[in-house]
Amino acid sequence: LQVPRAPSQPLASSESRRFTNKHSKKALKASLTLGILLGMFFVAWLPFFVTNVAQAVCGCVPAGFFDVLTWLGYCNSTMNPIIYPLFMRDFKRAMGKFLPCCRRSAEPRPSAISLSMRNSNSGPRAATSLKNVL
Repeated sequence: LQVPRAPSQPLASSESRRFTNKHSKKALKASLTLGILLGMFFVAWLPFFVTNVAQAVCGCVPAGFFDVLTWLGYCNSTMNPIIYPLFMRDFKRAMGKFLPCCRRSAEPRPSAISLSMRNSNSGPRAATSLKNVL
């Protein structure tokens, strides 16, 4: 007794393969960035939290060692603004809009008048409703 086979799916076109590859590359890069950030966070702050609990339980942690671990965590927090632009293009673009040192020469600098018009109530504005916000 033979079961009839369903017609096989046509092979994926090169366009869909390209989309899949592009999507998987973005997912891999996002996973790598998240892994680096979380890894650095745990390496920097976990010793501080473990030592903090040990200090509360037995009081056997020297003050100097506790200070070193606290500053290690602070250094990790200082590194985040450096790590984000290295790995995240959207973050880099957003920072480039606000910081003159990060702006590309091809991007026009917004004038004070255009910023004023954008932030004031003058000029055309879209109706604000809950539907537009969501």
